[in-house]
Order: sequence, then C-alpha cells, then structure tokens
Amino acid sequence: MDVGLQMVFSSYGWSNISDQQVWDEELRLARLAADLGFDVLWSVEHHFNDYSFCPDNLQLMTHLAAVCPTVGIGTAAVILPWHDPLRVAEQASVLDYLSGGRLRLGMGRGLARREFEAFRGTMDESRERFDEAARMILAALRTGFMEGDGKHYKQPRIEIRPRPSHIIDGRVYAVASSDDSVVSAAKLNARMVMFADRPWPMRMPAINKHRALVRQLHDVDAAPPLLADFCVCTPSMDGAEEMARNYMGKFVESNFYHYELLGEHFSTVKGYDAYAQKIAMAREIGMDGIVAAFMQAAVWGTPDRILRMMEDRRAVVGDFELATSFRFGGTPYDVAERGLRLYASEVLPVIKAWQPAVTARAAE
Repeated sequence: MDVGLQMVFSSYGWSNISDQQVWDEELRLARLAADLGFDVLWSVEHHFNDYSFCPDNLQLMTHLAAVCPTVGIGTAAVILPWHDPLRVAEQASVLDYLSGGRLRLGMGRGLARREFEAFRGTMDESRERFDEAARMILAALRTGFMEGDGKHYKQPRIEIRPRPSHIIDGRVYAVASSDDSVVSAAKLNARMVMFADRPWPMRMPAINKHRALVRQLHDVDAAPPLLADFCVCTPSMDGAEEMARNYMGKFVESNFYHYELLGEHFSTVKGYDAYAQKIAMAREIGMDGIVAAFMQAAVWGTPDRILRMMEDRRAVVGDFELATSFRFGGTPYDVAERGLRLYASEVLPVIKAWQPAVTARAAE
C-alpha cells in the first residue's frame, strides 16, 4: 500500500504569514516525508488566494524529483481546463524523463468559479474540456504524438519531444468527486482521487460504480483509489479532539469560502449538480455537522486510534492509496512536523505492510 504526503500550500487560518514561509515549510515537510519512508509526494493545483496557492504542480514536482530522488512524485491534480493539453503533455514527458518514470499524473476539471473566471473560462465547459484534453494527453504520452479535432481543441498532429520515455499506464489518476467525474475516470481507466470529507459509507456508491465501469469498459479490475487524507497525529488523546476540530474546522471553512459552496450557482452550472446536493446537506446539518462528518472521514488522535480508523475505512472501502496532509487549516509547522514524524514511526510501517484486502472484491 502506497502512502504519500499531500502538499496543500495554504495560509488560510494564519495571521501575518508570508507566502515564502508557507512554501518553505511545505518543502521542508516534503523532504522530511521522503527521508522518513513515504512513497510519494503529491501536490494540489490552486491559484490566487490563501486557500491554496500552488499554481503549477508539474513545475514543483520537477524540483522535488531532483531533491527527493527516491520517491514518487504526483499531481493531485493538474486542472486541465486551465491548461493547453499540448503543453501538459510536453511538461509531463519532460518530468517523467527527468524523474526516471516516477511521475503519477493526476488530472481534474476544477470547481472554483473564481479560478475559472480568472482564466477567462467557464465552468459550463469544464466537463467537455476535461474529457477532450485528458484523452489527447494520454494518447500523446502513449504514442509520442498529440492531435485532436474536438469541440474545444483543434490540434494538428505533432510529435512530443522529448519523446515519452516510460509507459504511463498504471500511473494515471483522476479526481472523481461527482458522478460524471466517476464515469470520466473509468473511461480513462484512471485511479479515482477522492477527498476525506465525509463518512466513507457515503462514498461507496461512487467507488463501486467506478469498479463496475472499469471492469465493463477495460475488462480489468479497477486499481485502488487514492484517498486524499487529513491528519492530526498526537502522542496522547489529551486535547487531540479539540486540536483536530480546530484545524479541520478551519480547513472546512476555507473550503466553503474558496469554492463558494453555499452559492446558488452550482444548481445552474452543467455537470455540478452533485455539489448542489452536498450544499443542500450542508444547509440542513449546518457547519458544525459538516465538520463532524469531516472528522469521521479524516484521521486524528494517537497512532493507535488512527490505525483503528484506517482499519475501519479499509473494511468499508477495500484497498486504497493515501495522500495525507499534515498542514492545513492553520496547523503550525511544529505541530505538523511532530505529527508527521510520529505517523511515520508508528502508523506508516503498519499500513505499508498490509496485504491486499479481500473486502475490495466483496464490495463490488
């Protein structure tokens, strides 16, 4: 089972912290995670404000591929509607060459209206643009040639140089938080990327749908999903719940702020109806209920408690990969580092030693 570090690059929840300090501390955690035995370094892509600001995760991973030469490097995710697919294919080819085939290419379609508007795009086109671009990029990384004649991308056939040097299959991921994203991920035979933001039994219809579609479309078993986790790891339970509620609550607040999750636009934008349902639930149970649901899905407390939560999750989901963040919602650097070190010492060896779970097949 692969366990990675998820890099968020957020200053939300702090006061008087510079962007330089945010980046310096995230990079320190990344190098530490690589030294302590994590398998992969992952990064989100976000722009323009303190919710998260890593505008180019492929560029970031090029740096980390050099300074952390023994771990995988992943994007969770490159938001395709904000990029030219030809440039994504070229950048991925370069990074895979420089890293010796360590790239795990995660892709997504985006959710924040403010980011789409800044890129002079529209959310209404995001599904079509993602589907077109993803097919073109993966074809280019498999064949060495990019071409397209879709509604949004008219790309004359052109060779990718440097030519793709490693087989990309098995290293493709797609964010799948809505029903149509699950379908798109299955069509690509990409691993699902899901965020730990609600109890895992609520996720099973989507996970099982992805498994069934991959089997139907590709005649293979779906690879385990990548679960983007949030963790507060403490040596004792004394004050742990209060600490987790503080940082996770602040992150939930930032999430609602950045994505405007209480706005009316999700009910009218094509392809985002699943978020309208989530918003309706949020209005029903309130922010305290949303934070409580988040705390059921994410992990917090002592290593023993975290391992029990992981075992409970595995009993529901089956096998999974992890991309875990230790710094979010105003978590101070020293708290994040202590938690990461404790997790690496007492949690990481156990979950990396897990054998494949029979429950993965039983759940299908």
